[in-house]
Amino acid sequence: MRIASACIAITLLLTSGAVAASPAERRGQAFAKAHCSRCHSIDRRHPSRLDRAPPFRALHLRYPIETLAEAFAEGIYTGHAAMPAFELAPGQINDLLSFLKTLE
Repeated sequence: MRIASACIAITLLLTSGAVAASPAERRGQAFAKAHCSRCHSIDRRHPSRLDRAPPFRALHLRYPIETLAEAFAEGIYTGHAAMPAFELAPGQINDLLSFLKTLE
């Protein structure tokens, strides 16, 4: 009975997303939620709210995540007015990259 209960508890933890994320991953997720989620999907299943905004879970298919650090440091500027220009501090870059890697 105890083994079955333990198996159920582990299964619930693994499937509920309750597995502990690192502090950097949590900060990166919070940044993405605050600054990116109004257009981009920042999770594993929902579509982006803006059709032309790629979901974050697909970014690694377009770019190696590590290569985005330079773009984040220099600032991301786009050709459309809907996306604000922004630059991230080194700690924010690390946090956001840590979060993006969880979506690969």
